[in-house]
Amino acid sequence: MNINEMDGEAKKILNEIKGKTLTPKERMAIAHQEMPSQDPKERISNMNEVALGYTESMAMAEASRCLDCKNKPCVEGCPVSIDIPSFISRVAKGDHKGAYEVISSSSILPAICGRVCPQEVQCQKYCTLGKALKDVDKAVAIGRIERFVADWNKDAEVPPVSAPTGHKVAVVGSGPASISAAVDLRREGHEVVMFEALHKTGGVLSYGIPEFRLPKKLVEKEMDKLGKMGVRIEKNVLIGRTRTIYELLDEDGFDAIFIGSGAGLPKFMGIPGENLVGVLSANEYLTRSNLMKAYDRKDSHTPEYLAKRVAVLGGGNVAMDAARTALRLGAERVDIVYRRTREEMPARKEEIEHAVEEGCNIIMLSQPVEIIGDENGKVSGLKIRKCVLGDVGKDGRRRPVEVEGSDYVVPYDEVIVAIGNASNPLIKLTTDEIEVNSRGNFIVDENGKTSMDKVWAGGDIVLGAATVILAMGEGRRAARSMNEYLRSL
Repeated sequence: MNINEMDGEAKKILNEIKGKTLTPKERMAIAHQEMPSQDPKERISNMNEVALGYTESMAMAEASRCLDCKNKPCVEGCPVSIDIPSFISRVAKGDHKGAYEVISSSSILPAICGRVCPQEVQCQKYCTLGKALKDVDKAVAIGRIERFVADWNKDAEVPPVSAPTGHKVAVVGSGPASISAAVDLRREGHEVVMFEALHKTGGVLSYGIPEFRLPKKLVEKEMDKLGKMGVRIEKNVLIGRTRTIYELLDEDGFDAIFIGSGAGLPKFMGIPGENLVGVLSANEYLTRSNLMKAYDRKDSHTPEYLAKRVAVLGGGNVAMDAARTALRLGAERVDIVYRRTREEMPARKEEIEHAVEEGCNIIMLSQPVEIIGDENGKVSGLKIRKCVLGDVGKDGRRRPVEVEGSDYVVPYDEVIVAIGNASNPLIKLTTDEIEVNSRGNFIVDENGKTSMDKVWAGGDIVLGAATVILAMGEGRRAARSMNEYLRSL
């Protein structure tokens, strides 16, 4: 069914319920609105957004399914506590501006969160309708409605700013946690200076998530909002190298610092052959494509390792992003090698489905044990060992157990390692007072305060690799504590 047919079905639903006061049973009977998307055969030849978004009729029809629960269980699953029933009820009535005002009181990034956040394990997981239908995929599509509201209100005004307080705050990094912290700090009237290590802002939103999932024009628009609020952004400044935390406090006169420098240190498997030409971390691979537009071979001069047979190691969202990017960069075969089954993959169900639709192969119950190289030191294959699922581990998933003597070799000319990232180590190396755990993550209290005076932190530098909205929640939590501290000065 194409988007016009889907829109027609939604309009039919709206006509049938127009003027009625619906009972919960009648709301449950309204058809769930699927998300229109590009045809898989077409989208692998472009970098345009795959999901096309709801039409107004589809958004209103989907919003009409909400049971408007008085106890608002969905809010429990939202890291920034958006009043979800309130904004959805406004959409159902056609008040899209009012819906945006509800969302923006809690979230500065609805266009982004509506696209990339895993609502199925957050707000939608708690949806009463989904529980009643015994299917989280049939819960109210909160994220898709949020995206519609954000896109409808794309020219909304920026948040107001209070009178100057005379206090000066540094925000390290420009990803989701830092953006949220900067907005809440600036709203209070503090001078806010944001430091970004790269030549473009947005953090993981810019370098980590592909254009076909999150158009960079949306990220740029959100960063423009910060500028209009009066946040000063300094690019190409690597805190921990260009300037240290001590220098920001002692020499530059900042009264407080928020650190949201992320988890940008890629992890490798520690198997033979990882130094061969043609082995890349997903972090580097996606940065070259997303931030430096390596896919645009006509106008971009970014070096890119071109391969026809690609293996992607991992099962998370980053692995799906890397695999789908490889197809768009010209790979003829892309295999996602994962040591458990598809059911245990941590990636969003939608991203896995899109990857498979586009032609990626999932090689399950398979553990890479060696990357094979040719006489020139280039990747020529991958030695894989079969696995079976064993007992349930501490993470609640069954543990993969390698089957001895089951090794086999598959030919590849590129291997992309997507097994996660570690926290940025540079700031800790130059800031003894900040305590970290065994994984290098900053240790903070319930308010996001680090062990160092005047320094707070949040996002992936604290959580490890997390979701956009979890990072935003961390930024808002820290900003509340920082604002309280600054008011006491």
